[in-house]
Formats: sequence, C-alpha cells, structure tokens
Amino acid sequence: MNQEETKQINQDRILSEGIERELYDFRDEETDAQFYRMKEGLTEEIVREISEMKHDPEWMLEFRLKSLALYDQIKMPDWGPSIDGLNMDNIAAYVRSRSDMKGSWDEVPEDIKNAFEKLGIPQAERESLAGVGAQYDSELVYHSVREDVAKQGVVYTDMESALTGEYEQMVKDHFMKLVPPTDHKFAALHGAVWSGGSFVYVPKGVKVEIPLQSYFRLNAKGAGQFEHTLIIVDEGADLHFIEGCSAPKYNIANLHAGCVELYVRKNARLRYSTIENWSRNMYNLNTKRAIVEEGGVIEWVSGSFGSHESYLYPTSVLKGEGSHAEFTGVTFAGAGQNLDTGAKMIHIGKNTSSFIDTKSISKGGGISTYRSSVEIRKSAEGSKASVNCGSLMLDSISRSDTIPAVDVRTDKADVGHEAKIGRISDDAVFYLMSRGIPESEARAMIVSGFASPVSKELPLEYAAEMNNLIKMEMEGG
Repeated sequence: MNQEETKQINQDRILSEGIERELYDFRDEETDAQFYRMKEGLTEEIVREISEMKHDPEWMLEFRLKSLALYDQIKMPDWGPSIDGLNMDNIAAYVRSRSDMKGSWDEVPEDIKNAFEKLGIPQAERESLAGVGAQYDSELVYHSVREDVAKQGVVYTDMESALTGEYEQMVKDHFMKLVPPTDHKFAALHGAVWSGGSFVYVPKGVKVEIPLQSYFRLNAKGAGQFEHTLIIVDEGADLHFIEGCSAPKYNIANLHAGCVELYVRKNARLRYSTIENWSRNMYNLNTKRAIVEEGGVIEWVSGSFGSHESYLYPTSVLKGEGSHAEFTGVTFAGAGQNLDTGAKMIHIGKNTSSFIDTKSISKGGGISTYRSSVEIRKSAEGSKASVNCGSLMLDSISRSDTIPAVDVRTDKADVGHEAKIGRISDDAVFYLMSRGIPESEARAMIVSGFASPVSKELPLEYAAEMNNLIKMEMEGG
C-alpha cells in the first residue's frame, strides 16, 4: 500500500469517527483580573493607546494615524455580501491577556493553555511542527521555534518583537507595501489597529523541512482580531507555513480583519496553508497577498468554514519571469452564511503561470460565491493561466454563484476557465448505503471526496481537521 492510499484510509477513518462541536465552541470567561479590554469604537485616542501599549516606534504611530484617516474616508464595499450588521462602534479593537508572551508552554496562564490544549496545538508542536505561534485575542501568548531550525538562520518571531528589535528596518521596508491601507476600507482599518501576528525570514538557500504554524484564537465577544503576518522567503529557500483560526459563537458580531504579506524571492518556494473555522457571528474580512520573483513559486491551500460573512481572495502577483502560483481551496457555506471567496492572479513577468482549483459547497440555505480575477498584462508574454471551479449544492434552498473575471492584454498567452455545478448523486448515496453505510455518513463521505483536492495537499492532521469540519457541517453542527 503506497503513502497516498494510507493517507486516504486514515482520513476516511477519522471522518467516520465523528467529532463534537465543543472542540471549537468552548469559551473562557473574560475577567478584569486576567484580561485587558479597550473600550469599543475606533478613534484617534484608541489608536494612540494601542500604539503606546505596544511601544511602537514613531514611524509606526504615524502609519497608524494615516491609516485611520483613510478608514474614515473610504466607503464600505457595496458589491459583495451585506455587512450592515457590522458596527465598529460595538467592536473592541484590542483585548489581551494581562500575561506577557511566553517562550515556555508551562508558563502560559492555565485557562489559555487549556484552550490551546483542547485545540491540539502543543501536541501538534511536539509531533510535526518546526515552530509555533499561538495568538489569543489581540496578542501572542506563546511563541517558540525549534533549535535546529533557528541554527539555520530562520527567524520566526512575533511581529512586535520584530518591529521593536533588530528586524525593525526589515519590517519597515515590507510592512503593508503589498497591501497598502489605500487598498480598501478594511486594509485601512488593519493599518490603524493591527496587533499580533508572525514575522518569518528564511535565509537564502535554506529549506525548512517541516512546517511552521501560527494559530489565532478569538475568545472575546464583540471584539476584533487584526493580526499581521509577514513572511520573506529569500532566494532559493523553501518553507511551508500553516495558519489555523477558530472562535466560539456569540450572539453579537465579531470581526476578523487580518493581513498576510508574502515575499517569495528568486527561485524560492512558499506553501501557505490555512484552515479557517470561525464562528457564525464572525465577519471575516481578511486580506492575503504574495509577490513572486523570477522562478519563484507560491502555493495557497485554503479551507474556509464558519463565519457569518466572508470576503477572502488571496492574491498572487507574478512579477518575475517564469514565476508560478497555485491556489487550491474549498468553501462550505451552511445556514445563515454568505461566503464570498476566491483568488486573484496578476501576471506581470514573461512565461509566468497560474492555476486555480476551487470547490464550494452550499447547504441549508447557505450562499457560496466564487469570485476570481486573472489579469495578464502586456508584459506577460508567454504566460499561461487555468481556472477550474466546481460547486456542490446539497439542497434546493441553497445558492452557489460563480463570478470569474479575465483580463488579457497580450495575444501571446494561454488562458482557460472551467466551471461546474451539481448536486450529490442519488445513485452514489444508494451505492454506499447498500454497503451498510448510513445515509448521513454516506453524504458526508461524498462531500469529503469532492473536497479532496484540498485535503490531499494538507499534512495528515490538518486534512483530518478539515474532514471533521465537513462532517460537522453536514450534521448541522
């Protein structure tokens, strides 16, 4: 039996065993003794207070204030899902544990440690990760990197340490250069109130053999999380970075408006994998962008679950000749969810190539919209782009839309697009039931198979988590 067959059997086994929603939906009581919570709203006073608490250099305070001014000027988006239920006057932009970030797991406060233990973070670190950053609300509470990885010259730390330490100039040279605050209203919001996140630098020629991971947990109700992830993979280097997210459900709105900036240098390779499992009171307005130089490769692997409304379109800017980008994603929209997701590819260099493969699933009246943009500029002669999107609707009350955009400015390019939409085959369900599998489990297995292009690209433990999330969605959890 080969490795792929073994992996699939393990995934199917884990899927069939089931999972309880409590794994993600637990919450910790927010007490004044253990947590500091800034007042709700967004004002210059709040931005200055965040900057002061984080010991920002002067240039960062100026950046925050300029971003705040832009936020006040830029209009709300009016082309996607409605976000009328989101009111910044009711959102606390900054909530943190009164404990400082720890480098030893034993020193993390017990309640926070228990939360991450339930999510399996320490176990994952011991078994399969080169380094871990764990963020709880607005700040990291734990960060570590394996000694052998650090000896390779790999820098993996929290954004605040990078900003106020020896990597300040590197941060200044790259921070929000790919995603400027002028980009859209929530990029400006992020620039004003960002907090937490990870900074990674992989030196020339270094290949990190096992993944790094950051996990973001938003526990506070009526709060926002605005982490910033900045990764620089230098010439000829190689890295796999994994991002996980979750939150308990409340009856008031929460907001996630993080930002991810990825710099892939000449002949470097970066795989960025994400499993987002936000609660259904969350507005997920995240922005992710990568720029790829000559011969470089960026690979996105994305699973989008949970959240009430989502705007999420990871973007690859293929600047260098022969650079390549792939996006593989799955989105599951259940009852009360409107998830607008997709990907963008911008071809600038000659002989660049990109491939988008997405799957969207709708159930219980959920709305899933696939929105893509492929832009091939005049300078991108010899470039190739392919888009393949499939949609699966599990009932007659759900909705799935496909909105592709293709802009080609040169005759010397090869571009293809394919889209399919359908329902679960009754014959396939009957076949599995005839083999003794209950109907609900049979349907979950079929959906899991539909999403397999994503799960097979993930490490086993994360593929198992994704299959578990699909099973929960199928059960209405």
